[in-house]
Amino acid sequence: MQSQRSILEALEETPLQKFHWRTMFTAGMGFFTDAYDLFIIGVVTSLLSTQWDLSKTQIGLLNATSLISAALGAVIFGRLADRFGRKSVYGLEVAILTLGALLSATSQDFTQLLIWRFIIGLGVGGDYPTSAIIMSEYSNRKNRGRLVTTVFAMQGFGLLVGPLVASILLYTGISHDVVWRIMLALGAVPAAAVIYLRRKISETPRYLVEVKNDTETAAQVVSGLIHEEVAMKVYVDKKSVIRQSSFWLRLLGTAGSWFFLDVAFYGNSISSTLILKSLAPNASLIHSTLLAALIFLVFAVPGYWVAAFTIDKIGRKRIQLIGFLVMAVAFGSIYFIPDITSYVIPFVIIYGISYFFTEFGPNTTTFVVPSEVFPTEVRAFSNGISAGAGKIGAFLGALFVPTLLSNYSLSGTEGIMALISISGALTTLLIPEFKARSLSDQLENNETALKSKKQAIV
Repeated sequence: MQSQRSILEALEETPLQKFHWRTMFTAGMGFFTDAYDLFIIGVVTSLLSTQWDLSKTQIGLLNATSLISAALGAVIFGRLADRFGRKSVYGLEVAILTLGALLSATSQDFTQLLIWRFIIGLGVGGDYPTSAIIMSEYSNRKNRGRLVTTVFAMQGFGLLVGPLVASILLYTGISHDVVWRIMLALGAVPAAAVIYLRRKISETPRYLVEVKNDTETAAQVVSGLIHEEVAMKVYVDKKSVIRQSSFWLRLLGTAGSWFFLDVAFYGNSISSTLILKSLAPNASLIHSTLLAALIFLVFAVPGYWVAAFTIDKIGRKRIQLIGFLVMAVAFGSIYFIPDITSYVIPFVIIYGISYFFTEFGPNTTTFVVPSEVFPTEVRAFSNGISAGAGKIGAFLGALFVPTLLSNYSLSGTEGIMALISISGALTTLLIPEFKARSLSDQLENNETALKSKKQAIV
């Protein structure tokens, strides 16, 4: 007979199988949609600024509202996933996203669009803790970083498809009033495609074992996945709980680094058309949008996949530190090199390098790390808090970058981003390295094992 922990060991030690890739696709399609919906709004507001005579404040609010609601959605869905189980809420978040995307395309004025963007954000935010935790808890130990990163890497395709779709629609000559509605409505399609798959997914064995104490169901789920009989035995000695001081330091590390990353990443990305417009004032919206897509394709998309195939070898913490530091150097170069914005190609190369190391770095690792470093009973909630902190940073970046560009120019804005990146590197020092470690191993190195289960930290 195998112990309760052996059920989880059987899942963690199994080689890559079909269920890993099926789970990855089910989770990843949500992130494709998340990226598309969050970043397409930058092009939409560029069109609506003249159609609806929007002020800079209104543009900033439309760009940023779904981000602040995403912070709320991440915390809410994270708490629900810990309280009622991952399966109970999985799929609801993309249903909310789908509804918001469809309704946003019907907006008749600024207020209506603002409301539907808020609804979209709730769904996007809910996707962060639920998808990350489900993929992490279904992964094997050896490939966990790669699998969770691959889920998040689907964001890269959403970043690329958004400007490409926008460029194609703009090039057709269709009325701009129709174009932006099509852009927003298309955000519902990939999300709707995975609602059924998400609702059919089984509860994670780790949640069943370590929170619900339902070893029978967990054994059945694992046996069905790995095609091998797994026996049961009551497990008593739980060692998954960390000291409260360590918990809060980890949370400060995961939430803080995600916050600083998203200030820089979303501030630059959502306002990419404005940034590139300030670089080449005479360029058309189509040209600026296509240049943004080209930068994503050449620099950002490869960054995701290099991270996916190296994260289990190099480690999460090292990749995150490297990414933040290179981002700081790249942004600092734009600030310190005189008249760099007068030279389009050198600027685009430096700007592109910052994108590569954002993806091969903190934009990927801040998603992976919170899905690993917390005990199962508070893992989703802690992840939700971390993602929520990130989206607050994203909200601030998206809201204030247009103003920073107006007041401090492009080089001044990127100088501020360099300081923010350094802050992200400092908070990274607080997180533990979980490369090749079991999710059950929540004890800090050199700490005395705790023999009794403490109450959940909520």
